[in-house]
Amino acid sequence: MSGIYLHIPFCKQACYYCNFHFSTSRSQQGAMVASILQEISLQKDYLAQQPIHTIYFGGGTPSLLEDTELQSLLAHLRATFQVAADAEITLEANPDDLNPEKLAMLQAAGVNRLSIGVQSFFEADLIWMNRAHNSAQALACIQQAQAAGFRNITIDLIYGGPTLTNEGWEHNVKQAIALGIPHLSCYALTVEPGTALDHFIRKKQMAPTDPDKAARHFELLVSWAEAAGYEHYEISNFALPGWHSKHNSSYWQGKSYLGLGPSAHSFNGLSRQWNVANNAQYIKSIAAGKVPFEIESLTVDMQFNEYVMTSLRTAAGTNLEWVAERFGTSFAIHLIAHSQPFIAIGRMERLGETLRLTKAGKLFADGIAGDLFI
Repeated sequence: MSGIYLHIPFCKQACYYCNFHFSTSRSQQGAMVASILQEISLQKDYLAQQPIHTIYFGGGTPSLLEDTELQSLLAHLRATFQVAADAEITLEANPDDLNPEKLAMLQAAGVNRLSIGVQSFFEADLIWMNRAHNSAQALACIQQAQAAGFRNITIDLIYGGPTLTNEGWEHNVKQAIALGIPHLSCYALTVEPGTALDHFIRKKQMAPTDPDKAARHFELLVSWAEAAGYEHYEISNFALPGWHSKHNSSYWQGKSYLGLGPSAHSFNGLSRQWNVANNAQYIKSIAAGKVPFEIESLTVDMQFNEYVMTSLRTAAGTNLEWVAERFGTSFAIHLIAHSQPFIAIGRMERLGETLRLTKAGKLFADGIAGDLFI
């Protein structure tokens, strides 16, 4: 099972917290799509003819693609790779881009899963984040997508921001649950270096984030989602049974994937590579017949660390038998020894041959994973 990710690097405006690669100028959009089409051909052998079970349009804002652009990208992917008939095809969308006509086009093109960047149902939060949509659009686009026949919908929500109270966070989560959305991706507001938010906080034009507030919002989220029947299958992801994200799950399971477009990453188990995060450079290089990427070969220790980092974030946990088989007995022994202090304080548990984070441990996932690395 392999996946393909396409990075569409254009947005209407810059959200203050975002550190992804994008441009608010769409003057190169046509040239960019043409370049990604060419990269598809240049990268046709990367996945060694493995069947493709997931395609994911991310960004940026892929919902800015014109009808013909999306259709041509999907058609060329199907012509170049062995795309499964039942492949999960996800498109990230902003609420202000979705309307009945756009939704009908997406369905006709073959998109069968929507990832909608709602972030909040409150106007004050959206203004503070500098989102392009308003609260009315946040609600309306979901209802329109459902009316159009989309069942496989996920929305993004952000918690821990200075304008969001505990009561407001409860409203956001329970609004999503009441709408019958089968998948929720919920992220703590983080201050990434170089973002507008980072600049505003440094200049004391905005209040700094409160980690205690974010931790409280996370704990409330877990309790509300689980009470509503959602499975907390990855630190930031909750789904009703049968509605897990196949594409993102393949990342966490260490499956191979190909990334297309500027800044996109690819992974084949033995190495990781990433395209240049510069639109002009990307287009120029592709025009010359060369994919502009850097590559990093992964040592056995690095492969082990990646598995620990990703698997520990999931409900499935880290499998000691698989570690011993894949990396060697000494790696499993290392994990058992280094997990003991976290088991002793209730942040990890061992169930047979599986190591997992407890509810208390999920708040410290990255730090615990780092302490388990070789």
